[in-house]
Amino acid sequence: MTHLSILATAFAILVSSTLADEKKTLPGTKPLITTADLPVENLKAVDRFLLKLVEQSVASREKLWKRDYSSREAYRQSILKHRESLRRRIGAVDQRRSPSDIELRTTLNKAAVIAETDHVKIMAVRWRVFDRVHAEGLLLEPKSKVKALIVAMPDADQTPEMLAGLDAKAPANAAFARRIAESGCRVLVPTIIDRNTTWSGNPRVRMMNQTHREFIYRQSFFMGRHLIGYELQKVMAAVDSFQNLPTSREWPIGVVGYGEGGLIAFYAAAIDDRINSVLVSGYFQPREQVHKEPVYRNVYGLLKEFGDAEIASLIAPRSLIIEACQVPSAPDPPPLVNSRNFAAYGKLTTPKLSDVKREFARARIYYEKLGVTDKLSLISSGDGTGPFATSAALKAFLDSFGIDAAAPHDPGKSKSAEVSKERMKRQIDELIDHTQHIVRQSRFRRQEFWRPADHSSVKRWQETTKQYRDLLWDEVIGRLPKADMPPNARTRLVYDTPKWRGYEVILDVYRNVTTYGMLLVPKDMKTDERRPVVVAQHGRNGTPSVICDPHKDTRAYHSYGAKLADEGYVVYAPQNLYLGEEHYRTAQRKAFALGMTIFAPMVRQHEQVLAWLGSLPFVNSKRIGFYGLSYGGKSAMLIPAVLDGYCLSICSGDFNEQVWKHTSIEDGLSFMMTLEHEHTEFDFGERFNYSEVAGLIAPRPFMVERGHHDGVAPDEWVAYEYAKVRRLYVALGIADRTTIEFFNGRHEINAKGTFDFLNKHLDWPSR
Repeated sequence: MTHLSILATAFAILVSSTLADEKKTLPGTKPLITTADLPVENLKAVDRFLLKLVEQSVASREKLWKRDYSSREAYRQSILKHRESLRRRIGAVDQRRSPSDIELRTTLNKAAVIAETDHVKIMAVRWRVFDRVHAEGLLLEPKSKVKALIVAMPDADQTPEMLAGLDAKAPANAAFARRIAESGCRVLVPTIIDRNTTWSGNPRVRMMNQTHREFIYRQSFFMGRHLIGYELQKVMAAVDSFQNLPTSREWPIGVVGYGEGGLIAFYAAAIDDRINSVLVSGYFQPREQVHKEPVYRNVYGLLKEFGDAEIASLIAPRSLIIEACQVPSAPDPPPLVNSRNFAAYGKLTTPKLSDVKREFARARIYYEKLGVTDKLSLISSGDGTGPFATSAALKAFLDSFGIDAAAPHDPGKSKSAEVSKERMKRQIDELIDHTQHIVRQSRFRRQEFWRPADHSSVKRWQETTKQYRDLLWDEVIGRLPKADMPPNARTRLVYDTPKWRGYEVILDVYRNVTTYGMLLVPKDMKTDERRPVVVAQHGRNGTPSVICDPHKDTRAYHSYGAKLADEGYVVYAPQNLYLGEEHYRTAQRKAFALGMTIFAPMVRQHEQVLAWLGSLPFVNSKRIGFYGLSYGGKSAMLIPAVLDGYCLSICSGDFNEQVWKHTSIEDGLSFMMTLEHEHTEFDFGERFNYSEVAGLIAPRPFMVERGHHDGVAPDEWVAYEYAKVRRLYVALGIADRTTIEFFNGRHEINAKGTFDFLNKHLDWPSR
């Protein structure tokens, strides 16, 4: 039965005079009168709620800051924790190698010096960042006395050769690194990962239209890293190398960048106060629409603490020059591969100059309070949509070092240089190899992270794992305030079978935010009887009707809620938020920017459901179990882990080795190889896997239901991860409280071993 047919049935029941008034609604509740599509409205309401939080973030984040303007040193100390917070949010957490010399990149067939003019020598170079990662690019060495050391960051669709003036196809203004070098600066130009799709995927599995930036972002995000952090570390490694030079103390250090390079330059200066001055071109604006930008700009919790003005405050009192100009263009989505789209949505849009000025005015307040407004400037290229790297912007940047900008020189002996595709391939491969090494090592990091958890007894386990439960809720899911509205239940009858009645239910959670579901109530309950409840959770794009429909055997779910009601259980099927593909992914992107996932509002919705169910006269509030399939199985892991109102949990069609599921580039079933870019929780993989999450459900009963032919993961992954759960329950002396059922089926409810499990642990006789 579709939801539209349910609406029609519900409306017919409401207006029918053949039903007794008391049967139209659940006793003690108000009538539910609406023709709205309730599952869709549930998502829309939460999306609006998240958008409101985004809009409020500008004001709310200021409460987190306690800047001390009494002196420069006092100010620096007062912002250190925020600098550290930004560093962690962008995943710049790996230890860099000790400073090493910048190496000339040469072979028998290729000289390191690729071009030379009367004023500048240009060389191919590389420098070490991590054990497995180098930065590569060009070094522009002035033939005059060196006055400053500069890192010049191209946009993702630019090459170092463009910035060096060695690409005849590039516009003249792209050669800003060369113009800076001609003014007497040693300039290092790193390669940054581009927006092409050539190497995204695995030719043995499938190739995809994710940009190279998204492909690296996806696997690193889950592991607490980020492409932004990786590329920032390349800048900081360059600064390390600069400072390792014998005469480094004589020269100030600056960073300049455009587009994605502007982002990296901006964040690098915010985190690394060895950088004396920064020019940010084509990247500065109010950031409250970050959920519409390319997904590789998604920084978890950014808006909770930072807008661009707050990041500028981490640079103060050092020099910051902002250039408002046309931003780079990027296709949305990138060109399809094999007529399929595997890429996340996201556009780059040039902001209005008025918006840039508004954010600039916020940043100026911090510089004013430090008495250094001369260190902050805004250069507009035309009306804010003109070309990047204007002479005015470059002059302001060089002025910050007391350097006179040289007049443009004739290219002279310069020649075009061949852009190396192999260089980009090396850069991509190294970052993938680095990330996959982190994946491989993550089980050891989790073991160390969980070492304080004491499984010597159930009591000690509960005491010593509270910190992990709090961390999961606060940092991974996101903890919203408790519901501030009473449930105010509204119901209407939609099913009436010989054994039970089914009601649609709306409960209030927050102002203008509700939760929707279906309640199935057996007819044979005695006066004052309190029965166990099974909260039956649908998966992606599901609705309560696929669980509760008594008229057909629904695909995958097999109407298991209706079958449970036939067995005498009270059943509640909530509507969760993963509905409408990109619609819920849009909500997830908003949540990410706020430091939460869509599970944050869902947890509070479930909490309200538990409170309301527990208030019903026929419900035993101590015997409410959770049983979900697919994304509902993910819900069965995360929600009971933080809400102890669920006395047991059954995960169907989702339990597996989550780190591999999110990061593997060798398996077609990995989220790296699908459209589901929203699944990733930031910094999950070194702290949690599903066995650790199940450990937070313990000592409550926990079960896994697994079809041998379920495409979510192979049996081997599931068995490997579940073995750790089993071992924990045995260690705690509660081995009888956990089990796994493998059955000959697909991604579906089997309703055999799980029903036995429910009967046993909810103390309900089988019928």
